Amino acid sequence: MTYARGAYTVVYPVVRGSSVLATVIVSGIVFQEVYSIWQWSGVLSLVCGIFGLAVYNWRKLQVGRETLFSALGLAVLSGIMVAAYTTFDAYGIRQMPDPLTFVFWFFAIDSITIPLFVFVWVKQGRLSLSAIRPLVARGLAGAVLAPLSFGCVMMATRLDSVGIAAALRETSVLFAAFIGVLFLKETVGPRRVCLMALIVAGAILINVG
Repeated sequence: MTYARGAYTVVYPVVRGSSVLATVIVSGIVFQEVYSIWQWSGVLSLVCGIFGLAVYNWRKLQVGRETLFSALGLAVLSGIMVAAYTTFDAYGIRQMPDPLTFVFWFFAIDSITIPLFVFVWVKQGRLSLSAIRPLVARGLAGAVLAPLSFGCVMMATRLDSVGIAAALRETSVLFAAFIGVLFLKETVGPRRVCLMALIVAGAILINVG
């Protein structure tokens, strides 16, 4: 509903930025994590950079303004949900003698539930097999990439504090921008460069702290 109501370039940074703040707070309560003043400065710098990108993109927005405020509320709620599952998953992987066991069962269970939903939707006529066939190759690629991506994040939450791992995960916004410039030939103006520099500075402060 967040992405249906609001422009992706506006609401996505809000989801990711609010998830960082929420995860830092929740993990502090659940895992009694304590952060130095430098780490808090880094988190705030990173979040300001991410929210700044949302504001920048919002100012450039020409359509969809009438539903944007409700979309932003849903985006914050989505960020809180991201914090909830990040904390829950971090708790789960820390209980396992072998962390890969958690990652394996996470995707093993999904490999049962997701095809089951598809089967039901096909039977109900809500989804056709012809619509599924072109997605098979992408699905197989996702089946390889998803455990690697999720596994890296979960290992980070096991090896270090959950809040810091969640904050550093959101530097993905930077990599997305680099991909856009290098492969999609998108332009990045000086204002967005400054906002991305804020995110980089935040990541550095978090590690130095």
